[in-house]
Amino acid sequence: MQQDYSSHDIEQKWQQKWNESGVFEAEPDDREKFFITIPYPYLNGNLHAGHTRTFTIGDVVARYRRMLGYNVLYPMGFHVTGTPIVGLAELIQNQDPQTMKVYSQFHGIPMETLTGLDTPEKIVEYFSVEAEKAMRSIGYSIDWRRKFTTTDPTYKKFIEWQFNLLYEKNLIVKGSHPVKWCPNDNNPVEDHDILHGEEATIVDYTLIKFKYNDIVLPCATLRPETTFGVTNLWINPDLEHVKIKVTFEGREEFWVVSKEAYHKLTFTDREVEFIEDVDARSLIGIKVKNPLTEAEVITLPASFVKGENGSGIVMSVPSHAPYDYLAVRDLYDKDLSEYGITEDLRDLKFISLIKVPEFGELPALEAVEQFNVKDQKDPKAEEATKMVYRREFHGGVLKENTGKYAGMAVSKIKDVLTRDLIEQGLGEVFYEFSEPVVCRCGTPCVVNMVKGQWFLNYSSPEWKDKVYRCIENMDIIPEELRVEFNNKVDWLKDKACARKKGLGTLLPFDKNWLIESLGDSTIYMSYYVVAKFIAAGIETEQLVPELFDYVLLGKGTAQDAEAASGVSADTIEHIRSDFEYWYPVDLRSSGKDLIPNHLLFFLFHHVAIFDEEKWPRAIAINGFVSLEGQKMSKSKGPLLTLSEAVGSYGADISRMYILSSAEQMQDADWKNSGIESARKQIDRYYKLAKEIIGSGATSGIGSDMKGIDRWMLSRLQQRILETNEALGTIRTRHALQNSFFLLLNDLKWYQKRGGSVLLYDILETWVRLMAPFTPHVCEEIWEAMGKEGMVSLAGYPTYDETLVDTSAEFTEELISGTISDVDEIIRVTKITPQKAVLYTAPEWKTTAFKKALAMQKEGDLNPGVLIKELMSDPEMRRYGKEVPKFAQKLVGDITSMSEESFNTLTSFELDEKVALEENKDFFEKEIGCPVEVYSADDAEYDPENKAKFAYPLRPAIYLE
Repeated sequence: MQQDYSSHDIEQKWQQKWNESGVFEAEPDDREKFFITIPYPYLNGNLHAGHTRTFTIGDVVARYRRMLGYNVLYPMGFHVTGTPIVGLAELIQNQDPQTMKVYSQFHGIPMETLTGLDTPEKIVEYFSVEAEKAMRSIGYSIDWRRKFTTTDPTYKKFIEWQFNLLYEKNLIVKGSHPVKWCPNDNNPVEDHDILHGEEATIVDYTLIKFKYNDIVLPCATLRPETTFGVTNLWINPDLEHVKIKVTFEGREEFWVVSKEAYHKLTFTDREVEFIEDVDARSLIGIKVKNPLTEAEVITLPASFVKGENGSGIVMSVPSHAPYDYLAVRDLYDKDLSEYGITEDLRDLKFISLIKVPEFGELPALEAVEQFNVKDQKDPKAEEATKMVYRREFHGGVLKENTGKYAGMAVSKIKDVLTRDLIEQGLGEVFYEFSEPVVCRCGTPCVVNMVKGQWFLNYSSPEWKDKVYRCIENMDIIPEELRVEFNNKVDWLKDKACARKKGLGTLLPFDKNWLIESLGDSTIYMSYYVVAKFIAAGIETEQLVPELFDYVLLGKGTAQDAEAASGVSADTIEHIRSDFEYWYPVDLRSSGKDLIPNHLLFFLFHHVAIFDEEKWPRAIAINGFVSLEGQKMSKSKGPLLTLSEAVGSYGADISRMYILSSAEQMQDADWKNSGIESARKQIDRYYKLAKEIIGSGATSGIGSDMKGIDRWMLSRLQQRILETNEALGTIRTRHALQNSFFLLLNDLKWYQKRGGSVLLYDILETWVRLMAPFTPHVCEEIWEAMGKEGMVSLAGYPTYDETLVDTSAEFTEELISGTISDVDEIIRVTKITPQKAVLYTAPEWKTTAFKKALAMQKEGDLNPGVLIKELMSDPEMRRYGKEVPKFAQKLVGDITSMSEESFNTLTSFELDEKVALEENKDFFEKEIGCPVEVYSADDAEYDPENKAKFAYPLRPAIYLE
C-alpha cells in the first residue's frame, strides 16, 4: 500500500484490472441470476450529480448481489432520440450565448470542441464517449459489451418490431387528442423536450358561455358548479381582445376572448377565424346573461386578469372564492364612471350555492375574516382560498338553487354538469396547462388538439388491469409508493407516440411519423440480451421480426427465424437461451421524476408484449440531487458533472458522499463541506487499514478471547445484520451508517478498551462490508492483506447468530455509559476526583426492569399493569412507596428505546457488580483515581446517599 491515500492512482489501477479481466461481463451459468437496470441517460449534456446518485445506487445493488453469490447483469445504453439533441445542435449552430456559456462553463466542454458539435450526430458521438468515460471513472460494474444508442440502425429494427406488435394488438390508435405542442418545432413535446414546466399536466377546464346579445364571452373554470353563484365577470381593460368566429361540431358562434386565448384556440379542434380587434373597455359595464340561471350579471374591471390564462375573461363567485370577494370589496369605493358604472357595488348580491359543514352561508367571507386577509395581495388570501376549496370539495353539497343538481356532492358534480352544458350548447371543454410550459427551443408551448395523430391507447381498461396486476405482484421500494403508482395508472390517458421532427425510428406502419422518445424506451432491457450478439456480428438487415419473435417471445422456431434472417439456428437458440436465463428484470432503479412517465410506460409495454412470468419484479425509487441548495439544470446551470466530482474528489469519496447524503425518496443536497468530510473519512479508513496490515496482525478468532473481543464480534454481527437488511430494501444511507460510521465507532471503543486480537478479522470483514460502496479502496486493502482474487467477487459478510454475546454487550454498555456519566459529572462540577464510588442497582429494580422488558416484548407494557404486576410480589411490596414512581420511569425509558437497544436488552442477564469490579483497572485509568464498587443492596460506603439513584445498567456515582 502507498504511504498516503491517493484516490486517482488507486482508482485507475483497479478500473484497469476490472476492465482487463472482464470481471463484470456476465454470462449465464448455474447460479441464480440478478438482472438490474437503471434508465439510460439522455445525452444532451454530460452526466451530473443526479445521475451519480441513481447510477451509484444501482451499482451498489449490483455489487452487493454479486458478492451474495448471484450472477449479476448490470448493462448500460444511451438515449438520444427525440428533439432535445436536434434543438441543442441548432442552438450551437446559432452560437446562442446562454447555451455556449452553460455548456462551456458547467459541462466543461472547451469552446473549440463545443463549436464543432453543430449536428445531432456529432453531439451523440461526443456525449456517448464522455458518458461511458465518466461511468468507468467512478467504477460502475457495467457490462459494456451490451451498450448501444437509440439511433443505432439495429436498435431501430427492435423498435419497429415492438411497435408493429402493439399496432397488431390494437394498442396504437389514430385520433384527436390534446397534447403538449411546440408551435416552432410543429411537434408534440415530452418531458425530455421541455425547458420549463416539466411538471405541468394538461387540465380539462369547462368553458362557460356567457352571452351579450349574439356574442359569447367564454369563461374557463375548474368548478363549473359555481356558475350558479356568478355575480359578475372580470375583464382587464388593458388587455388586447379580439372577436373571432368559432365553428365546432356544426355550430357557428362569435366569441370575444383575449389575443392570447385566440392563439391557443387555433390549436384546438375548432375552426377559428379572426374577425376584428375589440377594445376591452367597451366590454366593461355591460350586462351578460348567465347560461345556467339566465340572470344578468355585470362585467367589472380587473387588472389581475391575465390574457394567457383561460379565455382572458374570468367569472366571479364572491360567496365561494376569497379572491373574488376581495376584488369586489376593493372596488367598493372606486369611481368606475369611466366604464359607465354608477351603481353601488355594495348592492351586489352574493349567491350561496354550496352547503359546507364547517361554514355558514358565505364561506369565502368567513375564510377572509378567519385569516384576517387585508386585500388581494395579502399572502393569506391563498391560504383562505385553499381552505375553502378543500372543504367544499370534500364535504360540500349543492343547494336547492342549483335545480336538479341539488344534493349532489361537489366532488362528483364536475363531469355530470360539464356533460349537460355541452349537450345544451352552453359550455365546452377547453384544455390548458397546469403551469406555463416552454420547449427547449425557447418557444412557449400550447395544448394542441392533434388530428390524425398516433396514440398509445393507455386509457384501455383491459391494458390498465394488467398493469394493476403487475404492480400488485411486484416489489415497490419504498412500499408507500405503490399507491402512487396505482394512482398514476388511474389517471393515465392516451398518449401521443409519434412526432414529425427529431431523432428516432420511423413508425413502421406510417413512415410520415417518428416514434417519440419515451415510446422507444420501454422494453429496451430485453435488447441488452440481444445487443451482445449484435455486437459480435449480426447485421442490421438480419434483424427481422421472425428473429425477435422467437428469441424474445418464443414464437415460431429457430429454423423459421434462421430462414428469415440468415442468422444461424445455433446463434438464435443461444440468444433465446440467454433471454430465458436473464429475463425478467429483477430490479429497475430510478429517480422519482420518472414515475408518471417512463416507469409507467415500462410497465405498460412489458405487460402488453411479454407473458406474465417475464413481467418486471421490482422497482426502486430515489430522490433528486440539488447543488448547494439550488436545483441543477443541464441546459441552464448550475451543474456538477459526474466527471468533475470524480476529478476533484475521487470516485470512492463521491460514491460514499452521495450514498450517505439521503435515503430513498429524500432529496440530497451536494455540499462541498459534506464531501470534504467524506474525503477525511476515506483517508482515515485507508490509514487505519494500513496500520493494521503494517502491524503484522493475523486472525485472532479461535484464540483465547477476552470479553472485549467477544463484544467486538457481537457488535460486528449487528452491523452486518443492519447493513444486509438496509441493502435488501435499498436504504444506502442506513447501510453506510452501519457498515462504516457505527462500525468505526465500535472499533475505536474496542481499541480504547485494549482490544487488538481481532483487528485483522475486523478489517477483513469491514473491507467486504464496504466493497459495494467504495470498491477501489477496498480492492487495494484486500490485495494488501494478501487475499486471493478480487474483493468484488468475495462473499459478502452474513450474520452469524452464534457470535452474538449479549453478556459482553451489556458489560460494555455498562462500562461506556458509566464512563460517560462520570465525565459529565466532572465537566459540570469541575472537580478533580480523589476517589470514585459506583453503586449498582438493587435487586428489586433489576427484577422490575426485566419484568417491564418482558411486558414490552408481549406488547402490553403500561404503567398501571406493570405496577399491579410488581405489587403482587410480596418481596416487591417492601418497596411499595418507590415502585410506582420507578415503574413510570421504566415505561418511559423502554417505550422510547431504539429497536436495536430493545432487542439487545430482551435477553438482559448480567451481574453488574462483578462486571464493574473486573474492569476496575480500566475505570481507574480513565477517571484517574481509585474506584470502589458496591451494590445498592449492600453499600458499605455511601456518605451522600447516592445508592438510591442506581438504575439497571446505569450505576449511581459518588466522586470525592
